[in-house]
Amino acid sequence: MFKHAIILLVAASMTLVACSSTPKQATPKASASVIESHLTFLADDLLEGRDTGSRGHEIAARYIAQQLQALGLQGGAADGSFFQRVPMRKATLEATSPSLQFTLPAETLALSYPQQFFTGPNLQYAELALQGEMVFVGYGLVSEAFALNDYAELDVKGKIVVMLAGLPKFLPSEERAYLGSMKTEFAAERGAIGILTLHTPEQEKTRPYANSLLYLNTPALSWLDEQGHVGRGFSELKGSAYLHPDAAKALFTAANQSLEAIFNAVAEDKIPQGFVLPGTVELKSKTKHQTIDSPNVLAVLPGSDPVLKDEYVVLTAHSDHIGFSNDLRTTDKINNGAMDNAAGVAILLETARLFAALPAAPKRSIMFAAVTGEEKGLLGAEYFAKQPPVPVTQLIANVNLDMPVLLYPFADLIAFGANHSTLGDVVARAAAKEGIALSADPMPEQAIFTRSDHYRLVQQGVPAVFLMTGFTSKDPAQDGGKIWGSFFAKHYHKPSDDIASLTKEYGAIRYDAGAVFTDINFNIALDVANAQQKPLWRRDSFFKQVFGRADNSEQ
Repeated sequence: MFKHAIILLVAASMTLVACSSTPKQATPKASASVIESHLTFLADDLLEGRDTGSRGHEIAARYIAQQLQALGLQGGAADGSFFQRVPMRKATLEATSPSLQFTLPAETLALSYPQQFFTGPNLQYAELALQGEMVFVGYGLVSEAFALNDYAELDVKGKIVVMLAGLPKFLPSEERAYLGSMKTEFAAERGAIGILTLHTPEQEKTRPYANSLLYLNTPALSWLDEQGHVGRGFSELKGSAYLHPDAAKALFTAANQSLEAIFNAVAEDKIPQGFVLPGTVELKSKTKHQTIDSPNVLAVLPGSDPVLKDEYVVLTAHSDHIGFSNDLRTTDKINNGAMDNAAGVAILLETARLFAALPAAPKRSIMFAAVTGEEKGLLGAEYFAKQPPVPVTQLIANVNLDMPVLLYPFADLIAFGANHSTLGDVVARAAAKEGIALSADPMPEQAIFTRSDHYRLVQQGVPAVFLMTGFTSKDPAQDGGKIWGSFFAKHYHKPSDDIASLTKEYGAIRYDAGAVFTDINFNIALDVANAQQKPLWRRDSFFKQVFGRADNSEQ
């Protein structure tokens, strides 16, 4: 009896020891080989550059959806599937159709296309015949924060506004980018029916007029709402054109101020005052319209908390690229988009695998979104942001992955937008776990925070960051900044953004760096998903002032 009791006691104690010595389940870690498998498939020639609306992109979307489904995730679209189909209008300009004529006090002037003016496909009207009086509106900006109102005391209702290309230099870069994106909306809000944009000598220094002509035959795309209306347009604004400065001088001959005087003011970073331009303008063009659609792929890992599961951390990466190349200098015509953005999608998929491997789901839900149409103007992201599968107020944060340059073992990380919300603190903690520093934006003049898919969610009030490999390398023999700059100058949006070309030039694709990037991305989302407080806009953020909501902003 006693012996049996001793045996039972020893057995019990051994069980306790065994239980207490059982190692705590480790946080799952990313696999370089899994990232390689995803990237290799998505950047393959068989997908023909994953152009929006193409068969190759459909194959990519199907692959992404099947990978997410295999992990046991739920479809994230409103109908419970993995596909949010984005209806789109594709517009192609008839090359011989554009004409632009001015009836001025002293002459009638017809401009030559495209040497003196160019126009793009018209998403609103298949046949355009725009005619009206003109009003010069300076840069065409309105901002209470910067005391700007180029429309002050000007009546532009039913008229065609003439505005300068570009923006004042004194504006901070991100704010400049925001205001630049609003020019069309400012004109439409005040009743204008058309826009003529004047190329300036300042613009010529950074973006020559001739460079724009390389894109003359490029189709335009927009998503469509439920009524079939163009989602990225204003029906009252019937058309627009872009003028060479030499051709535009005649418009100001009988005006209160010469175009030369206006350009001189621009060179001194002054804001030209607006005024009525004598004469009328007539713009004509024909556009072929085609209805297509393209998928956003959405998947969800439901949260474990009965209340917080209704809040979503959104992880995004765009699955599209630019399809075939028209460059006559190369026989390789497929823009594979290995770094842009097969790399980002591969990291998104591997992040999903890490979440699926957790023994228990985080408190908040995680939504994975591989969006379409980024290269066409952030179209899939905008459709998702404006028609989300759950109320947009339940989307509490966004981490975006676009073109991580996996060509060197990065030692620092850039999180564009980190200064605008408390997400910046989360990113810093997650990066530090991997021995990676968080660096400031090395290219503030580029306003990159406004130039990828996350920005469409920002416009709906969602705090966001856009992650990019930093410019410092762990390998002292490699200069990360030079490699990044070399990639951007030589391979960005070119057929050579493919695995073979990049491997030949840089020695290898650093899938191990992709694994580190994934682990950081995973820990950012995990931290946000389990935190007591959701991310907040900083009280001094410009974007908080413009887009922030009372429920997600520092008071």
